[in-house]
Amino acid sequence: MSSPLLLPYEGPHLTLRNRIAMAPMTRGRADDTTGVPHPLTARYYAQRAAAGLIVTEGIWPDVLGKGGPGIPGLATAEQVDGWRAVTDAVHAEGGTVFAQLWHVGRMSHPLILPDGATPVAPSPVRIEGERIHTAQGCADHVTPRAMTTAEVEATVVRFAAAARNAVRAGFDGVEVHGANGYLVQQFLAENTNRRIDRFGGSRAGRLRFALDVVEAVAAEIGPERVGLRISPHNPENEIAERDPQGTYRALVDALDPLGLAYLHIIERGAYGALADLRPRWSGTLIGNFNGPEPTSQRAGEQVLDVGLADVFSFGRLFISNPDLPARFATGAPLTPHAEELVYGGGAEGYVDYPALAPRP
Repeated sequence: MSSPLLLPYEGPHLTLRNRIAMAPMTRGRADDTTGVPHPLTARYYAQRAAAGLIVTEGIWPDVLGKGGPGIPGLATAEQVDGWRAVTDAVHAEGGTVFAQLWHVGRMSHPLILPDGATPVAPSPVRIEGERIHTAQGCADHVTPRAMTTAEVEATVVRFAAAARNAVRAGFDGVEVHGANGYLVQQFLAENTNRRIDRFGGSRAGRLRFALDVVEAVAAEIGPERVGLRISPHNPENEIAERDPQGTYRALVDALDPLGLAYLHIIERGAYGALADLRPRWSGTLIGNFNGPEPTSQRAGEQVLDVGLADVFSFGRLFISNPDLPARFATGAPLTPHAEELVYGGGAEGYVDYPALAPRP
């Protein structure tokens, strides 16, 4: 019996060759000055184009959203041209690729940002128990600067502009990164959003930034080209959500009528987000597990078997197995990745992992 992961998918706005998505993964290989993708990035994604859907590494829509060395952008003409080479290469292999728009908020540092700028966030709440990687080594986090209401509104506009640039670059759509403790989730979470303007205070206020970003991006390029990634109750990057069920039910209920391309849910922690939110979402749902080990093929199959998602995304397995769907289909062994080669560098650990030899 064929794996459900290998079956084609026909959704309201997505037609995919299989139900395997390549999850967004930071690789840190862009030019650190220009934010232009590395010359090998087109080959990297083209090698993995057998996935039903590729979601790129996070791309900043605003330079203040840059979260580390080698993170690419989608704000300049040069960056758009760099990504056009990537989308052309993926499309030449018959693939579908969305750009993930990623603003890290407080998860940055003056050593990363231009002119030593202070990171911005909903509120001046510092990360205390972790350090951040910079080009000069690991550093303690600094206290972020609270964004003014006008700055929040301007950031919404920059997300929409980056989405427009993504379409110009040839992407099939964009995914708004609302997960893993970055800016969108910083607005959603009670411990990082202490604002008293319309972007804070009540639950409706904490939802406002996420809703405004998604609605602005959808208005710019069409809702059928827009996905959203969320990670309810994920404590990553010192996020603490007191009522994830209430927050994310309200968010999904507000977004479902828009007719987005998909909702991408990372399940982690005690809250069973997939089971709770699946009945509230009428469009395509992509499932993902975030744990210490790469998610297995069987785990993804089980999620599809019980109807908790339509597509399942795999991250780290794609780093070292560019032909992951073929390996799932044949039961071929999976190649482990070299952890020390994940971030930064050149070809090694990036485009040199072998695919299965073609059958004679």
